[in-house]
Amino acid sequence: MSDYGNSAPPPPPPSPYGAPGPQSPPPPNYLVWAIVAVFLCWPLAIPSIVFSTQVNSKWALGDVAGAQAASAKAKTFAMWATIIGVVAGVLYVLFAFLLAASSTMGS
Repeated sequence: MSDYGNSAPPPPPPSPYGAPGPQSPPPPNYLVWAIVAVFLCWPLAIPSIVFSTQVNSKWALGDVAGAQAASAKAKTFAMWATIIGVVAGVLYVLFAFLLAASSTMGS
């Protein structure tokens, strides 16, 4: 009797990106920082959200380099959104203070 049809399927081919090791955690995705940055400077926070959502999916597919690159880009965009948002907020408060001071001095 033959074993045709009873054999186990062949294993899947190895990933071209290399498999992440079980001892290494995925890179940080900075999603919370990216969401908070939306309230500071949304034009830079939106790419940060896009890159941060790519980190875990790329890691799950075995694309370690892609996950690390997406993590770095998410961090960079979130950092610049935060810096620009804080500077703009400080300038706005300073301008409002100067405007209020000049209006009270004139009367």
